[in-house]
Amino acid sequence: MDRGTVGSAQSGRLLVEVREEGASAVVTPAGELDHHTADLLREPLGECLVRGFSRLVVDCSRLEFCDSTGLNVLLGARLKAEAAGGGVHLAGMLPVVARVFEITGADAVFTVHDSLAAALADEARDTREADGSG
Repeated sequence: MDRGTVGSAQSGRLLVEVREEGASAVVTPAGELDHHTADLLREPLGECLVRGFSRLVVDCSRLEFCDSTGLNVLLGARLKAEAAGGGVHLAGMLPVVARVFEITGADAVFTVHDSLAAALADEARDTREADGSG
């Protein structure tokens, strides 16, 4: 598995790391995702799509807060990823973040996984099914 780091961005309240995992770009925001930090996530998600990654896995296990602006960043990335034939998968959401998705109904439009490992296993399963070996 390729575990190369693609990049990172940081503000006082949000750090975003990006790396490649097989056919997926794994984007890990850590801290608070809100109006002031949203571009720190929007830009790497867009860059992953430009680089040809249509399957984006957002590892939310270190995301402590997400407001409506952050939610809109993820929804926008989802639309672009789906237009490219992929999608956005959310993994390991903490209860406080999961609640935002639940209240707004956004959890119904994303593929949500309990953990990053589960999201990556789902990619492997999809790959096997696509090439007829699953």
